[in-house]
Amino acid sequence: MLDVWSRRIVGWAIGEQMTAELVLAALNMALQQRRAAGVIHHSDQGSQYTSVAFGERCRKMGVRPSMGTVGDAYDNAMAESFFATLECELIDRRKWETKTEARLALFTYIEGWYNPRRRHSALGHMSPANFERKHRAETCAPSKRSEHGIPTGGVCVASATPPVDIPAPELIEPT
Repeated sequence: MLDVWSRRIVGWAIGEQMTAELVLAALNMALQQRRAAGVIHHSDQGSQYTSVAFGERCRKMGVRPSMGTVGDAYDNAMAESFFATLECELIDRRKWETKTEARLALFTYIEGWYNPRRRHSALGHMSPANFERKHRAETCAPSKRSEHGIPTGGVCVASATPPVDIPAPELIEPT
């Protein structure tokens, strides 16, 4: 699951087959990280996304599914772009002996490289983590706080994300 605004991968799961359970695991991870309601989930019309279980989970959590017509890739173009990048930067370069090794490599790629360090031209050549950090710093600047130093309107609190196991260094590229 990719956050379109920041290009951050917020939910993922791996398995041998593309099933509703697999996408539910990724959706649950994304919902736990973002705690967002009223969001749109873009996908193709794969059976895992059209399943009753996925639809029910989306309804329960306030997620609005959006699917393109059969044969077009517009709704999930960013996700397809991420998968192409993942293939080029990780999968095509390695082989793993076990599923555990593959899972660890994917975790390391997403949480150790892609989210905290990989720069995106659409984000002003910043990584997703630094883009979000910069936005929080600008949104939560002292001028945006009340006289008591508490963010007004909950803007800063709502945009915070939980830390990853190994956080990236506090680097914000100059603007």
